Amino acid sequence: MPSAHHTYAGPMAVVPTVAELASRARVASRRLALLSRADKDAALRALADALDAATTQIVAANAEDIERGRSGGMADGLIDRLTLTPDRVGSVANALRDIAALPDPVGELVRGSTLANGLQIRQVRVPMGVVGMIYEARPNVTVDAAGLGLKSGNAVILRGGSAAESTNRTLVDVMRGALETQGLLVDAIALLEGGREVVKELLTARGQVDLIIPRGGAGLIQTVVTESTVPVIETGVGNCHVYVDAAADLDKALAIAVNAKTHRPSVCNAAESLLVHESLAGEFLPKVLAELSSAGVTLHTDPAAGSAAEAAGIPHVEATDEDWDTEYLALEMAVRVVPDLDSALAHIQQHTSGHTEAIVTEDRAAARRFTTEVDAAAVMVNASTRFTDGGEFGFGAEIGISTQKLHARGPMALPELTTTKWIVEGDGQIR
Repeated sequence: MPSAHHTYAGPMAVVPTVAELASRARVASRRLALLSRADKDAALRALADALDAATTQIVAANAEDIERGRSGGMADGLIDRLTLTPDRVGSVANALRDIAALPDPVGELVRGSTLANGLQIRQVRVPMGVVGMIYEARPNVTVDAAGLGLKSGNAVILRGGSAAESTNRTLVDVMRGALETQGLLVDAIALLEGGREVVKELLTARGQVDLIIPRGGAGLIQTVVTESTVPVIETGVGNCHVYVDAAADLDKALAIAVNAKTHRPSVCNAAESLLVHESLAGEFLPKVLAELSSAGVTLHTDPAAGSAAEAAGIPHVEATDEDWDTEYLALEMAVRVVPDLDSALAHIQQHTSGHTEAIVTEDRAAARRFTTEVDAAAVMVNASTRFTDGGEFGFGAEIGISTQKLHARGPMALPELTTTKWIVEGDGQIR
């Protein structure tokens, strides 16, 4: 194994401090900023080829993590997020090729003008510099973050969850080796290992790290936001709702509600709550509850939805106050009957995480009110919540989905990993 990999080679390796990693990453980021798009794209394709070539090694490392997770009682939904099959490794590698095919945001002109005094000013996109990623049990994030960082000219310091420890170490070793073969600084991609104390170091490395992006559950994100002195972009927690309006097409509503919950329940854009207008309860609820239940969904119902389930012989449990705020990430869904659009909007306002909210309706006025009044990063009309995704939006692999309002909101891809710089050119002008 090349010497550049010694940091992650095994239990006897010396793990560098955050300050050391950040210092090396800063040097690497300055080199990255000088690369042409062609150079960066070639490097991304080399990373993808290296991952393909190491599929057996990656799947074997992943099997260790899965076995450890199962032994520790990890939930099936989290096991699914953790798992890398050969096909999934191929998809992860192809995501890097997709990133290579995307436009390079670095150097893009945001705006510019020539002033009356002859000064030419322009605002251009430039890399952030050093970006720290803290995330949980999805090892594909390791590759997506590295690839998006490379394309946008940023060095990345990756802190994955302990559940994916073996997988992440292998993925990073493979990618660093590919960087080395391209003649690039391997420290453009670094893996931070150690306990909570090193995470605390990363969160407080202000001036050394330019941005922290947490990606995971509510607890992780809240910890990062409250403890970090480095700027943070919040991502990910998805308490998403589907509201079936009085004017809904019931065939569309059935397909959307079932897809939003069951297509891949372990991800943040899966729906967790279903709100149904009371005028549709008698006709629609028995159908949708039956289909959800047959798909294995545990239904947490309010009294009205529970009555409909009872009458149709559909298993259900009584919803608690906590259920309306729960991101299940599993085949579970909270169901409530609401008297009108105002009540649906009030419920969503109280319980939304600001990720994605959906309305099913043929009433354009209702759709307009919903899209105007709902405060979320993405609002769907007659479409599944599952579409809130960088790939589905045509951005390529995403770094995360921002649920805050500053700098970036919604799926974050290449442009959101840049900041801007003003360049002013004159010919001797003084003020």
